[in-house]
Amino acid sequence: MNSNNPTSFPERKRSRPATNQGMPHAQIGIRPIAAINDELFRRSFSLPMVQNRPTVISVPGARALWLDEGMPLAHPEVIARGREFAHIHPDGSLHLSLPPERAREAVEKGWAEPHPIASYIGIDGMVMLYTPLDQEELEVVFQLIVESYTFVTGNSFQPENALQQVRRSNP
Repeated sequence: MNSNNPTSFPERKRSRPATNQGMPHAQIGIRPIAAINDELFRRSFSLPMVQNRPTVISVPGARALWLDEGMPLAHPEVIARGREFAHIHPDGSLHLSLPPERAREAVEKGWAEPHPIASYIGIDGMVMLYTPLDQEELEVVFQLIVESYTFVTGNSFQPENALQQVRRSNP
């Protein structure tokens, strides 16, 4: 998978959760599954040059996927603030930016919805990915996180590489 030829992903089997369309943009009534959420965090913060920081843009308790200052950015215009290219909410959902066509596909297949302020701030690919509630959903959500990472940074990086890195750091 790369940003020019991303891997396809399936239709999401679960129905979309109810969401608050105001600010904060959040799911309603969804609680993360602890083991799946722990793995989401482990994978997300295993990406090269990504720090786990408090968010500078989201709700209290959300964790920013913050790119190191030394990481070059191919698309800094899709980062809403600082070097926080994504953040994970306490409920396990997350906001990130994808190439606009990929964001539309994620919405069409039931994995995401557009962020309500995306069009106002000019970030067409900014979406909320729904909380992964099982291993299959985690695989797709992580694939999309990696796609956001490669889009923002311009680095070619595969989800499998991140998983290998996680395994090496957590034998």
